[in-house]
Amino acid sequence: MSYKNVLSKNQNGITTITINRPKKLNALNRETIQELHDAFNEADADSNSKVIIITGSGEKAFVAGADISEFAHFDVKEGAKLAAKGQKLLFDFIENLTTPVIAAINGFALGGGLELAMACHFRVASTNARMGLPETSLGVIPGYGGTQRLPQLVGKGRAMEMIMTAGMIDANQALSYGLVNHIVSQEELLPRCETIAEKIMKNSSVAIGKAIKAINANYKEGKDGYKTEIKQFGKCFGTEDFIEGTTAFLEKRKADFPGR
Repeated sequence: MSYKNVLSKNQNGITTITINRPKKLNALNRETIQELHDAFNEADADSNSKVIIITGSGEKAFVAGADISEFAHFDVKEGAKLAAKGQKLLFDFIENLTTPVIAAINGFALGGGLELAMACHFRVASTNARMGLPETSLGVIPGYGGTQRLPQLVGKGRAMEMIMTAGMIDANQALSYGLVNHIVSQEELLPRCETIAEKIMKNSSVAIGKAIKAINANYKEGKDGYKTEIKQFGKCFGTEDFIEGTTAFLEKRKADFPGR
C-alpha cells in the first residue's frame, strides 16, 4: 500500500516506517495519524515482518509535534474526541501490537512526537535528539497518552517537571532518565536499531508477543500483571515455537522458530 505522508518498506524481516513530511518537520496531522495506523496494521499482519522501526525523514525531526492549525478552533467536545480517537487509532494501537516496535528518534520529538515514541516498545536516539512535551505553553495538556506514559518511563517527579516547564531535554538527559535505551550518532541510528532488531528476530516472535502483553498488563487499570503473565506463560506451552525452542536446547543446537 502506498501513502502520502508515510513510507514503509520491509527488508530481511524488518519493516521501517518513515514519517515523510520533512517541510513540516514531520508534524502529525489527522491524515498522517490514519496513514501511520494503516502502515502499522499492514506490517503487523505481514508474517514476514518480525520487527517494526519507526523514524522521521530528514535530519532535524522525528516528529516535531502535532499540526496545531487543525485543532486551534476546537471546542471542549471536539478536543476530547480528537484525543480519544488519536489514542485508539495510533498510540494505544502501537503499544499493544505483538510485533516489537522500536522508535528511532532522529531529531526533535516534541508533543505528539514524543508521545508517539513513548507508545513504542522502546527508543533509540541520535545525539542531536531533543525531547519534550510543550503543550502547557499552548494552554493545553498532552492528549495522546503523554501524561500517563511519561511518568511510567521517567518517574512522576521528572514527568511533572517536564510537563509543567514545557521544556526540552537532550539525548543524554533522556538516557539518564530512562526515556531512551541507547544514544548513537545520526548515521548509526538506523543501523543500531537494525542490529537490535536482528537480535530480537533470533528469538520466538510468538513468545515475544506474549511477553509484550504481560508487560503491558502491569500498566493497565483493572489488570493484574502477574495473572496475565501466568496466562501468557501457559499459552506458550501450546505453541510450535515452544516445542522447537526446548527441543533445540536439549539437542544443543540453535532454534529455528516457525514464528507467527
